[in-house]
Amino acid sequence: MRVGLLTEGGYPYVSGEARLWCDRLVRGLGRHEFDIYALSRSERQEARGLVELPPQVGRVRTAPLWTVDDEALRAAGPRGGRGRRARRRFETHFGELAEAVCGADRDAVADRFGNALYGLAELARDEGGLVGALRSEFAVRALERACHAPGALRTARTARVPDLLAAAGLMERALRPLSLDWYGPDALGAADLCHATSGGPAALPGLLAKHFAGVPLLVTEYGVQLRAHYLAAGDTDLSAPTRALLASFHGLLAAEVYRAATVITPGNTHARRWQERCGADRAKLRTVHPGMEAARFTEIGEGGYDDFATAPDTLLWVGRVEPAKDLISLLHAFAEIRAQVPGARLRIVGAPPEGPEAQAYLAHCRALAAQLFPDEAAGAHAIGDNPVSFEEIGGPDVPGLADAYACAGVVVLSSVVEGFPVSLVEAMFCGRATVSTDVGAVVEVIGGTGLVVPPRNPRALAEACVALLRDPERCARLGAAARARALELFTVEQNIAAFRSIYLEIVSHCPVRRDAVDEAGEPVPFAHPAEAYVPGRWAVSVGPAAGAEAPMAVPRWAVTEEVPVGDGLKGAAV
Repeated sequence: MRVGLLTEGGYPYVSGEARLWCDRLVRGLGRHEFDIYALSRSERQEARGLVELPPQVGRVRTAPLWTVDDEALRAAGPRGGRGRRARRRFETHFGELAEAVCGADRDAVADRFGNALYGLAELARDEGGLVGALRSEFAVRALERACHAPGALRTARTARVPDLLAAAGLMERALRPLSLDWYGPDALGAADLCHATSGGPAALPGLLAKHFAGVPLLVTEYGVQLRAHYLAAGDTDLSAPTRALLASFHGLLAAEVYRAATVITPGNTHARRWQERCGADRAKLRTVHPGMEAARFTEIGEGGYDDFATAPDTLLWVGRVEPAKDLISLLHAFAEIRAQVPGARLRIVGAPPEGPEAQAYLAHCRALAAQLFPDEAAGAHAIGDNPVSFEEIGGPDVPGLADAYACAGVVVLSSVVEGFPVSLVEAMFCGRATVSTDVGAVVEVIGGTGLVVPPRNPRALAEACVALLRDPERCARLGAAARARALELFTVEQNIAAFRSIYLEIVSHCPVRRDAVDEAGEPVPFAHPAEAYVPGRWAVSVGPAAGAEAPMAVPRWAVTEEVPVGDGLKGAAV
């Protein structure tokens, strides 16, 4: 089958999110043909190029979410440009969308949001894009009227012109896929299945492919896009009214994605609960845990705790150094651990910090460690150096992750916010006992093979670590159970097998209806078997045929260049 893989800021870019997972999926499903439709987030990401793609990737099409065509904005003018009839259509559909976004009753406006979204998509197909119109003065005025209408969000009522301008600009960026030339019979309209690797803008092309050509949509979320938006909004300098409008917009978009999707695959129960709260039908949900490469940890995992005698009192923390990981609580907990286990050591291993905030947080953690544990040349413990070490993966002491886990007695996770805890699964593959905070999908991943404590509780974290450090036999038992659980649930093979089954299930129940024609364009009699028309599980009516759509008119900036693959080509042009 032909699969349209939809990404945002991810695969196939070298610096993309979920790059490894998508690459393993595409390579693991070698019998299917993949076309990749990628939205980029920055000029830097595009400049770094694409990863080397497998032969089953037929085409790659890219489009930016980070730039705006100034010519389109100038041509749009205050009312969105184009003819009177097109302006009237835009005013109707965008006005309805603005009223839905500003409405306080989410259930009452959900249908209106979907109708407005597809109306704008049809207008973009007929008129050649909507970037200028969505950023026009009329769009801002429509938002302003909706904010002051009866039943509007309380916070939105205080929005001023700068707030509305910011909201309109960010909404246009999320709606950029409406203006792309991806939905004809030579692109997504020819796919048997669209697979969106996240919600939000990445899934929007899948919504339109289903609307225009009846292509079924599969949505995979290992990190719920709406939750990520909520978390990121708190770190921006946007005003409260702008944040309220954007939160409403993204919430309605997520609900429409979940409504239209044929199947939704959360990566864990934590993500599944978020999706259900946002309107996903429970019958559509299939939990598929992320697949991770277990082979590189095999030697350590099969060796069990043979090396435990060389580092019986070593605690290991692995991850990105950032405030959400709460290393401050871990350091305070380690102070209590040292009081009860004098020879204990703590190794903090991570990638080099990216950005000033991460660098400042790392410096703060180093300063706290130096304050809590001054170097001891001699004394009660006589260890000769600081018991806390900060190391980078790839350095002389930690050439690889497996080397770090091999020298650990207990692996610790101290996060206050966590999605899917990758470091815990790696520790489980290595057969290591773990102590974790109860956040995100931790309890689901651990499943009774490790100790779990409340977040932001250094004393509870210390007590759990001490209990394991003093009982090596218990560590060995928990480590063996953890490895068995990880091999059963979290391998690449398990992940690929699950999606292979889901792909076949979707295509068999929701085939795309296309008119079969010969080389002359004439209909081919009896091209479809009779059972394809029998109601029930044989077929589901999914919409009009792709061939019935009119050619799409698109602006110069919105025509994305198809990137040929093979021969080592790693770049894309837009």
